[in-house]
Parts: sequence; structure tokens; C-alpha cells
Amino acid sequence: MPVNRLTDRPEDQPPDPFDVRPVSRRRFLQRTAALGAAVLAGASSAEPLRSLPMCRAPRLLKTALELPAQPQRIALNPTSLARFVDPLPIPAVARSSEQRASPEHHSLKLPYYRIEMRETRQTLHRDLPPTRQWSYDGSVPGPTLETRSGQGLLVEWVNALPSQHFLPVDHNIHGAEMQAPQSRTVAHVHGARVPPGSDGYPELWFAPGHSAQYHYPNQQDASTLWYHDHAMGITRLNIFAGLLGTFIVRDDFEDSLRLPRGEHGEYDIPLMLYDRTLDRDGQLLYPESGDPTAPWVPECYGNVTLCNGKIFPYFEVEPRRYRLRVINAANGRFFNLALSNGLAFQQIGTDLGLLEAPIAMSHVLLFPAERADLIIDFSAHRGEQIVLKNQHEDLMQFRVATTPVEDRSQVPTRLRPIERLAEAQAVTTRLLTLGERDDYAGNSASMLLDGKHWDDPISERPLLDSTEIWSLLNLTGDVHPIHLHLVRFQILDRRPFDLFAYNAHRELRYTGPALPPAANEAGWKDTVRADPGVVTRIIVRFDGYAGRYVWHCHLLEHEDNEMMRPYEIIAARS
Repeated sequence: MPVNRLTDRPEDQPPDPFDVRPVSRRRFLQRTAALGAAVLAGASSAEPLRSLPMCRAPRLLKTALELPAQPQRIALNPTSLARFVDPLPIPAVARSSEQRASPEHHSLKLPYYRIEMRETRQTLHRDLPPTRQWSYDGSVPGPTLETRSGQGLLVEWVNALPSQHFLPVDHNIHGAEMQAPQSRTVAHVHGARVPPGSDGYPELWFAPGHSAQYHYPNQQDASTLWYHDHAMGITRLNIFAGLLGTFIVRDDFEDSLRLPRGEHGEYDIPLMLYDRTLDRDGQLLYPESGDPTAPWVPECYGNVTLCNGKIFPYFEVEPRRYRLRVINAANGRFFNLALSNGLAFQQIGTDLGLLEAPIAMSHVLLFPAERADLIIDFSAHRGEQIVLKNQHEDLMQFRVATTPVEDRSQVPTRLRPIERLAEAQAVTTRLLTLGERDDYAGNSASMLLDGKHWDDPISERPLLDSTEIWSLLNLTGDVHPIHLHLVRFQILDRRPFDLFAYNAHRELRYTGPALPPAANEAGWKDTVRADPGVVTRIIVRFDGYAGRYVWHCHLLEHEDNEMMRPYEIIAARS
């Protein structure tokens, strides 16, 4: 009988949702201690330890000393770079080139955009040579797509990339086999309410010389979305290479609030944050395991943070309110953002739109793919220089002008009403594990959702327009930002449980009370932070479209190595 080489179970045997290698008490304590140290010391200092290469059956166990010598590229020392010498780039707003027929209503004409993925070289800092990257339309981040709620648009995503990838592809990962084109791509608009054929399904990639036209109806509230590559098995590499950009939906209700914007959007700023590792020549240096036949690593943290594609930029602002749409576009790093002078700011929105009321904040924590819509008021700080920091790390500088200006914007005390989903509405409650498999050396080999691999039968099949509660049971020592495509949801609560009792007896024994989400998480979300040893409950309404979508961890190295599953929304029978 054939045996699955990854799970060691017969191919025709259904997966056990609890078939996840348990984390030992010692390893759990080591990893959670490391996580705590990262939070206390700052994300930028919590670099992953260099581990032995991944050991994957049926290979023999190797050590780093037994591997052939590889050319060494020396990492850049970021302290060698001057601070705040480059202006913050503001990505250009994309312009449609023509009108084309809507795929839903052929008599209706929609704006059409052609966006080309191609290689480029872009200067990340004044003191570095241009960096080789992959881009949307020649810039990293790509051009900002702006639209209005209910105004559909068409985008033709064109793959004009070189045929060979310049980052290390691991052909052992599902979907990245040797026969697959290395430079395959498929674009996903994160947070978009779209038909399944336009969602960027990971297996619907296309190779250089090909393109795909997607339809975005934009039947959703004003919100800050973002687009990025989603090709099966190489998402982490394509995003690291530079395939990312912002997608903004506006609506009449938000316009009526008179939030900061300006005639040309000069007070409403998208801010994409992501870290990268550079070598001394300013080129991207993606981490590898040490085994050239299996280069995948379970986490990726860089030595520099980029703000809209620049390292340590400055931004000249007037003494007035600004709106910053902050997007964590990192592969794996979280950001704990604050201003150097202790200036408080207001958070007015989260992943999928406005909160009910502004929340006064001194810092904001964002895990990969999460967004925070912030208002910063510089009116009382004329002539000052204020630094946006991630813990102790400088990210960018605001230079406040000295001349007073008139500011007609406002931040109302009430923003957008949010319909609260009641638990009684849920027709199904699912308990879904977040797990990890290790190799024989104790290294992480793959991550799993509910003990299942990508190509196992689909087990989550909600009915269209139904409501469900998903309880995410985190058995690992990592925080996992979990993202569901298509839908929006609300966080119900987080509750700690006894991990060791669960591993030993499959007994869910809670060790503390259920804690509601923080006030700045109490809006519509599409990505949720699932903490180690905690059950995170979300309530989801599966509306929009019937069809196949995905849910996954947004730590990209996890997503690429099995921590992603398809789910299918089923149309109710008439």
C-alpha cells in the first residue's frame, strides 16, 4: 500500500486532525521564552538562531559541517547606514488605460488596468547601490490601486519576469516541484470580496509570457487592502523579491466623516512596512537552511526594515492631522510601533474598515498581514523631528514644518456602526488545530492546519450566507496570524489552555478566563493573531460567493510549507 512520505500514513487513510507532533514541555518553554524575550527586547533584536539543516526522509541526517562549502555573502550591518537621508516614497496611484465589459454584466463598462510584473533595480538607501527586485509595474511597492465601494474594476496581471528565480526555491515543498516554472505568479488582493476565479488561488499560477484578467467588484466597505503574490510553494520568495502593493477602497460614508485626506491625497498616506536581509552590496539575501538540496527555513527575519521601499526615510509633514494606513507586509516579523516623543495617536480602523470609535493609543502591535488605520496630529509639534520606532529600532522620521496651517479635517467621536455577530447565529462550531511537524533532529519540517496537508480532502465546507465559529487551537510555540480569504470576521475571545494535557489526552482544559479582543481589534478583521497555548475564537459570516478559497497562516514560510488549506463555500440548495 502506498505511504505518504510526509505523514507516514497510508495514502488511502483519512488524516487524523490530531495527528500533529506534540511540542515537548522543554521545547515549548524554550520557544515561548524566546517569544517573550522578543516582545520585551523588541522584534528587531529577536533574530532566529542558525539551526542545523532540515532533515527530510528518506535523506540521511547531515550536519552543517558535512555539507559542501558554499560561497559566503556577508550581511549588511544596518548601523553603517546614515539615518533619515532619503524622502519617504509615496507609491503612484494606478491609472486605468481603458474601459472593458464587466464579466457579470456585459453592457456595463469597467475601468481596466494592466499591471506588469517585471524585474527592476531600485535604490533602497542613498548609500547603497540599486537592489535587484521583482516589481509590479517597475516599483516596489507597486502602484496603489484606488477605487470606490461598488465600483468594479478589471486588472490584467502580466507575468514579464525572467524565467529563473533569483532566490532559493526548495523543490521539496508541495507546489514547488522541479517541473513547475520557477517564476510563476498569481496575484491576490488581501481582504477583497471577490469571485473565486479572481481571488488568486495558489494553484492558478501562470508562467512568464502569460497573464490573467481578474474582476474586483468591490462590494465592501471602505478599507485598506493590499495585493501580493500567492503562487503555490514560492509565495514567501515572490513577496520577499518585491511583489506587493496597496489597494484602497473608499465610500461615501467615510468621505462624510471629513477624515484627513487633502485635495490630492497628500494627508492620507499608505505605509507598507516589511523587513529584508541585505548583503554588503545592497542585494537581497534570503536565509537558507544550510542544505542546498532543501533550503527552506521556518522563519525569515531581516536586518533592515523598509518603509514604502526605503530604509530609514524621512517624511516632511505640516503641523496638522495625517492619516497613515499602516500595512505589515513582512514575511514573519511583527511590529510594535510607537513615536519617539511619546506622542499618542488614534487608531480609527483595522483590517477591513473603520472602528466604531477612535481608540487613543501609545503603541500599536501588528502581525504579518494586519493593518492599522492611524491618525497622528502634529499640530502641537511645529519644528520637531519625531521618529516612528519599532521597539528600540528607528524606522522613519517625521519632520514637522514650523509654519502653522489650516486643518479642516476632523476625527469624529463616532465612526462607523458595526453589526455585532451573535454566537447564537452560528450554525457550526469548528475546533481547528495549528500544529507543527519536526524532523528527527528536532527541526521544524512543516506546519499543518488541523493536522492536514494541502492536498487532503477539503474538510471546511460552510454554506453560503451561514455563520460559523472557528476555534483556533494553537499547539505550537509560535504566534500564527491566520487569514481567511474572501470573508470578514470578528474576534470573540482568546482563552489559554493546558497544552500538555491536550497533547497527552486530547483533553481541552482551560487554564484561565476567556479574554475579549482589545478595543483596537474589535472591528472587522481578515487576519487574527493566534497565540501559543491559546484557543482563539472568531465568528465568520460566509457571504459573497460560492466556490473554493483558502485559509492559512500569514507567516509566509509556514504558508508555503503546508500551513494552508482550501475551504469551499457551498451554495444552499433551492
